Amino acid sequence: MENKKKFYIDGKWQDPHSKKEIKVINPATEENSAVITLGNKDDVDHAVSSAKKAYETWAHSLKEERIKLLEKLYENYKKRWADIAKAITLEMGAPKDFATKLQAGTGAAHIKSFIRHLKNFEFEKPLGDHAPNQRLIYEPKGVCALITPWNWPMNQVCLKVMPALASGCTMVLKPSELAPLSSMILAELIDETKFPPGVFNLINGDGFITGEALTRHPDINMISFTGSTRAGALISQNAASDFKRVSLELGGKGANIIFEDADPNAIEWGALRCFKNSGQSCNAPTRMLIEKSNYNQAVEKLKKFTEEMQVGDPNKEGEHIGPVVSETQYNKIQSLIQNGIDEGAKLIAGGLGKPSGLEKGYFVKPTVFVDVDNKMEIARTEIFGPVLSVIPFETEDEAIKIANDTPYGLTNYIQTKDQEKARRVAKKLRSGMVDVNGAGIAIDTPFGGFKHSGIGREAGEHGLQEFLEVKSVGGWS
Repeated sequence: MENKKKFYIDGKWQDPHSKKEIKVINPATEENSAVITLGNKDDVDHAVSSAKKAYETWAHSLKEERIKLLEKLYENYKKRWADIAKAITLEMGAPKDFATKLQAGTGAAHIKSFIRHLKNFEFEKPLGDHAPNQRLIYEPKGVCALITPWNWPMNQVCLKVMPALASGCTMVLKPSELAPLSSMILAELIDETKFPPGVFNLINGDGFITGEALTRHPDINMISFTGSTRAGALISQNAASDFKRVSLELGGKGANIIFEDADPNAIEWGALRCFKNSGQSCNAPTRMLIEKSNYNQAVEKLKKFTEEMQVGDPNKEGEHIGPVVSETQYNKIQSLIQNGIDEGAKLIAGGLGKPSGLEKGYFVKPTVFVDVDNKMEIARTEIFGPVLSVIPFETEDEAIKIANDTPYGLTNYIQTKDQEKARRVAKKLRSGMVDVNGAGIAIDTPFGGFKHSGIGREAGEHGLQEFLEVKSVGGWS
């Protein structure tokens, strides 16, 4: 079991003030893999003070200096790519191939993307030809609290840390206490890259003590949080008292509208997209809406595909899915599956309990409910497990109405060969992102949602601007 008790503050690894420790559990084996410290208010004060002091100079650093450091960080990241992937497999159970290609891969892709956007970004520019003496200046927002989840550790961390570094902000990162190990490797890489002391700080901790202290701290200017909608609401309340800037990437309950004229593989693709990462993606298409004329045939396809879906050891190569992250998460998923049964949804694959031969570890059977009413809990709650709810529809307008009938609005999906229909429906869906025919979302596409799915956007130029304030200067010459 690894000793990971120290925090990275002011450019060095330091012993924390807190003595409270927890173990990082390997979800595939239920065994202890590391021990970390849960930071207290004194630790938060120490880290924030370090970031505040560093901001005085880093905020005025040259764009070229930041580009050079980020390029060096990218090279260092590539050298530790395998270590990062291994840590993600250990801490949250992502299968080996998936952890390497996608989990660790998205982190690298975001570093590269933000370097490109930083090179092209103008931090000073005229308002326009009509007002030649009016200048717009983009300045870093200040000291940032970055709070990240366990489901896509490097993806979410790099979506926050990289634009914060690029903009000239300083920061305190608190990764999820369930999956902190990959973030600690990133801290080692930032140290190796020799960013100025205090620009980046990392403390581990939970939401109740560490997160609360961070989001209430008077010297924090901005909070960027990814996690549950419930936690996002509490963070917003903490931030409101002194008008901290807030960026929130929260939950989702995406609808995948499959029209009769969709690609023949759309059903299987939709199920796979739901089950990937063991269903632990906020933008997963967890509600499949199928046109009634194709409904019975589609249900048979779903049943066959789901029963053949492999679940197994994340240390093995292959396209299988691994465990969910924790016992708490496993129990929540089991409870919601039971609710689906009790509400009268028809279970055609998966269900309660663990897959055969996987009695140890937090493994969940890929599960499909059909004939689901959109008012059922399984259709309204973000389950965050490999559970798909299937809902029939008759008309285009009915599909749009069902898709929009949710508190969330992160990502919706459309499957049709009729491009005019796809564009028409996409414009009517109340979500921050729409994926048509599995085209996917580019690495620098603005990532974020409507309604309870959050505030603000991550990735690309929009993600960089989240960390910048706009100042207007008149009389510039």
